[in-house]
Amino acid sequence: MIALTRRAVLSGAAAGCTAHVVPVGAAPLAIEAWFAPKAELWDRWARRDDRSMTRVDHGSWSAFLGKFRRPAPDGIARVDYRRVSGPDKALLDDYLIRLRDTEVGRLAALEQQAFWINLYNALTVRIVLDRYPVASIRDIGFGGLFEQGPWERKLFRVEGVPLSLNDIEHRILRPIWRDARLHYVVNCASLGCPNLGDRAFDAGDAEATLQDAARAYVNHERGVRPGADGLVLSKIYGWFAKDFGGSDAAVVEHLRRHARDALHSRIDANPRIGDYAYDWRLNDVEAPG
Repeated sequence: MIALTRRAVLSGAAAGCTAHVVPVGAAPLAIEAWFAPKAELWDRWARRDDRSMTRVDHGSWSAFLGKFRRPAPDGIARVDYRRVSGPDKALLDDYLIRLRDTEVGRLAALEQQAFWINLYNALTVRIVLDRYPVASIRDIGFGGLFEQGPWERKLFRVEGVPLSLNDIEHRILRPIWRDARLHYVVNCASLGCPNLGDRAFDAGDAEATLQDAARAYVNHERGVRPGADGLVLSKIYGWFAKDFGGSDAAVVEHLRRHARDALHSRIDANPRIGDYAYDWRLNDVEAPG
């Protein structure tokens, strides 16, 4: 269970491990994609009220990001975890409590989307803070067999229903909105991940935020790095290839749509996907050695 400084917000119900059988002779990318969570809709969360004018207040999360998110010269935004004080954690806990008590089904679609994105990102930061210092979020486990990272654990409740980070991303966000750009606005607290936003995701400018986040990641070397042997892509494009069109050609076309002129030209010169890479080190201002 995640320790909080205020009322209990997170629950520690165990999540089971899923067994996978990898086809003999599968290519390295196919093996990675095989273990990536599938987008499988949890019907309960598909309810919405598009007549609703209710807005969720994410101001506390924006304030936290404004105080502890640190853009760096290499283009990767970090979080200054070591400077987050007890009172700062308490304010973050209060924000999570408000989200826990939200009736999501009474929100309009875009307000729901913002709710789940902000919950995923704030909860991820809170989980890291509870175990900090760690070198990688994958080092955070709860004792499960083969468990690597916190993603499968039911660590939060919304409307009384236990949820994991994987539930939020792969059973709610991906299957409901079916927008590959969502991968650019959820952050897994790692250097290889798209940047944590400088403020809370807002339903009022969702399209612009998604576009900006996609362009920022595609045009950074951790997203796409052209080389002599082809493109070296983030493993996000391998794990979730179906979201980006389901084939190498579709992935490359997605990259072209968001590439600036210089990168676009280099992609056109050699559009073959040569390799995949990902940096799982914590997105810390002073990353543990």
